Amino acid sequence: MALLASFGKYRNTGLLITRIGLGIMFMMHGYPKLLGGPEQWESIGGAMKNAGIDFIPVFWGLLAAVTETFGGFLLLIGLAFRPVCLLLTFTMAIAASVHLNSNEGFMSASHAIEVGVVFLGLAFIGPGTYSVDKK
Repeated sequence: MALLASFGKYRNTGLLITRIGLGIMFMMHGYPKLLGGPEQWESIGGAMKNAGIDFIPVFWGLLAAVTETFGGFLLLIGLAFRPVCLLLTFTMAIAASVHLNSNEGFMSASHAIEVGVVFLGLAFIGPGTYSVDKK
């Protein structure tokens, strides 16, 4: 459609909007987990059993909370963008496996799967011009 063809010139603006939106949402999603303390971290980290890792769940839960909170911030500003995207992709893969393995159904896991796919795609695309990592 010719009317929307000019949007291609604003690719970096689109990446900025995506980074801001996802970054804010992941900071808001991860911060309560970070404040939840060792009991909540252990609960969250127990999800690693789905990947065959059943030791130190408190560490894995804290790592997930830190990844979501500070990874969201780094995503927002576009710093260490690709590694953060890959960490968030892994976190979402574990989140999806929790939903799928607890018989909640595919629709319950769909959000984690969708966001994981977005993070994986962003890892290939990069942060865009309007970022700390700009190249």
